[in-house]
Parts: sequence; C-alpha cells; structure tokens
Amino acid sequence: MSDKTIDRRQFLKRTGAAAAFTIVPRSVLGGRTHPAPSEKVNIAIIGTGGQGINNIKELVEHQDVQVIALCDVDGRGLSRAVEVVEKHYAEQTKSGTYKGCVSYANFYEMLEKETDIDAVVVSTPDHTHAVACMAAIKKGKHVFCEKPLAHSVHEVRMVTEAARKAGVATQMGNQGHSGDAIRLTVEWIRDGAIGPVREVHGSTGDGGLEWTNLDRRPDETPPVPKNLEWDRWLGPAPYRPYHRAYHPYNWRGWWDFGNGAIGDMACHNLDAPFWALDLGSPISVEASATRLNDETVPSAALYHYEFPARGDMPPVTLKWYDGGLMPPRPRELEEGRRMGREGCYLVGDDGVIRCGGWADSVRIIPESKMRAYKRPPKTIKRVRGHQRDWIDACNGGKPASSNFDYSGPLTEMVLLGNVALRTGKKIYWDGPNMKAKNAPEADKYVRPEYRSGWSL
Repeated sequence: MSDKTIDRRQFLKRTGAAAAFTIVPRSVLGGRTHPAPSEKVNIAIIGTGGQGINNIKELVEHQDVQVIALCDVDGRGLSRAVEVVEKHYAEQTKSGTYKGCVSYANFYEMLEKETDIDAVVVSTPDHTHAVACMAAIKKGKHVFCEKPLAHSVHEVRMVTEAARKAGVATQMGNQGHSGDAIRLTVEWIRDGAIGPVREVHGSTGDGGLEWTNLDRRPDETPPVPKNLEWDRWLGPAPYRPYHRAYHPYNWRGWWDFGNGAIGDMACHNLDAPFWALDLGSPISVEASATRLNDETVPSAALYHYEFPARGDMPPVTLKWYDGGLMPPRPRELEEGRRMGREGCYLVGDDGVIRCGGWADSVRIIPESKMRAYKRPPKTIKRVRGHQRDWIDACNGGKPASSNFDYSGPLTEMVLLGNVALRTGKKIYWDGPNMKAKNAPEADKYVRPEYRSGWSL
C-alpha cells in the first residue's frame, strides 16, 4: 500500500471504529464542497478507446486526480488503458510498480462495487452516453461526458435534469469551450463589434463517408472477437449481429449508434454562436441530404434553423453544412484568404466575425476592421483547461463553463437537425415539451425506444 495514494476515505476505512470516537473538523476531512488539500478526486473512465485513452492520458497528469477504475466492453483496449494508468503512477513510486487501477466490462457493476469513485468520464459511442451518465449521476458521481451529450433529444433532456437535481459537477467534451477564443467571440458580440447578428453559418468538412459507404447492414455475420462483449456494446440499441462495420471505429456512420457529422462536430463548431447569441431552442428546423436512408448517416447534409428574438437580440437564421458542402463565402473576406472547412461565421448588421474549428482563431473580417477594433475588457472568466475546469468544479468550485445546463441545450439544438432530416419535413419545434408540433412522426427520433432490459 505504500505505492498507492492514501486519501481521506482509505484512512477512515483503515482506522475503523477508532475513527468513530474521534471528532475531526469538516475543514480537515473535506467533502464535496470543502475538500482537504491532500484529497484527490478519484476518477473512473467508462470507454477507454479513441477519445477515452486521450482523456486518461490527460487526467493522470493532474496532481489532484487519481484514476482508480476503468471500464470497457472491449478487453483489448481496456488492457492497454490499464497499462497506461499503472505505468504513469508506477513512475511516481519508489518501487517502480503500481497495481491500483481496477477494470470492469460492466459500468453498473463498477459503480456498485467501487464506492471510492468521486467522478466519472464517459467516452463511449454516442448511443451509450446517456445510460452511462445516468448510472453515474444516480450514484451521486460528478460526470464528464464526451460530445454529443447523448444520442437523442429526450436522453439529453433527462440527463441534464438529473444532473441538476443531483447537484453533481458536469462538463461536456466540447473542448474549445474552455479556450480564450470563444470567450473573445462572446465579449465582442456583447460589445456590439458587428452590430445585431441575424445570420450564422457553420460547417465541417467531415461527412458520412468518413465512417461508411454502406446504405444497408452487411450480410456477413462474423464471430464476435474473443475479448468483446457485443451485447453490452449494443446497450439500449436494437440487437444486430456483430460486424466490423460498426465497431471499433465506424459506429458514428450508423443511426442506431451515432449522429453523423453534425453530431460529431456541431457541438464544437456551433458552440461560439450558441453562447454568444444565447440561442436556446429553435422554433423550426429543416434539412436535406445526399444518400438518405434508415440505416446510415448521409455523406453530406444541409440544415436550416430559425431562432426567435431573444430580449433585445433579433431573430437568427443558422445554417450548418457538412460532407464537403460549404457556406457562401462572406463578401468581407479578402481575396486570397482561405475560409477553411471547419468553423463558423456570424453576420451582423455592421460586419462579420469568423471562428475556426472548435471556436478557435476568432477574427473580425476584413482584417482592416479587426486592426481598427478597440477590444473590450475581458469580462468572462478564463479557465486553465477543459478537464481542469471540471476538476475544479468537482472540488467545490464554480460550475464548469460547459456544464450540462449549458451543453444540454446546445446538444438538443444540434440533434434536432437530424430529427428534421429523418422526418423529411420542416418541423416546428415546441422546445419545453420536446414536440414537433406539425409532425408527430418525429417522436420516434426525439425519443427512440430502448431495447428490453435497458432504461434511464
């Protein structure tokens, strides 16, 4: 045990009954709102492949974090992730060894058995975000979830409300939200740098062909890999036989598991206008796409949102382009300057603000207007990083800036684009009640049915 971090919980467990007769001030023991200086946030990771391993590598670098448990249905990736964690902590011990990270295939079992977990990071495919988040929230754990927050509008709303009720610290993985550029965008818009904004264009070069060129399920039914729990990977999605067309990488191209390019990138590239313009819920959405079918996401799509006036801000039209479709080039952009495939631009009565991907590299265009602009004071709190912002919230600090009360409505807006696309008509949206007022057939996309045995 000398090679493992001894925190407040372990101390109390070891001292047993003797501790019951010792009165220790709360300021010494710490707690959710008053952590002791020596106490670490014990974190579990659900989903260790892809972005999951990236999250692990970042988290172990924080001195006030201890990664104590990992969970994945794919044993191959899980084993590699455990090695990463234990190698990192072993380098900090005198003996050069560490065996303090447990692993599971079932996150319900992990949350039940590992009572020392304080916080959970969810980096699974989209279709299991909600069930994993909700399981953690019900146990009173803080939650960081990769984008999009969930697979459907209904799931997003349920997870957002549950986290608020539980009072846990949350953050969605739209990492650009913690950068300086998005804060500059909001401050400039509030300062009136380009006047009232009535039009937004956002885009990504990614499209459905990034993940699959299929339009129906494969006929082949190869055996499930030895270390993969396929039924648990499917989670609440309808059962289908295993195929590499779905796992480990291409799941984002299938409606049952992912949300296509808009689900992958709009929570990044539309974050700046959503925050700066306080967009909230749209009143209507319509969409069109290439290669539209019931199984796989489109190779390219165009989405058109309408937002009402908000306070003294005028109505806004927002368009999203993906899969190689591009917004019109703003006339303010100088000849010879590339617009780029990722990002967005906001059109005001007095000018244009352009942001790169992940809300980065914000500029007023043309550049001559940027140079002439007198920047306002920095009024929005800067943070030390996206995970750091969440860890500080877990330690009793202020809510992280992309907590679920913010990122939930952002994700709902994004996923509504696919509801309109799959419904095949312009939908008029009742946000509070999650209803397409003119299209009851949209309900099955707003709230897809879960497979038997799964629930929120």
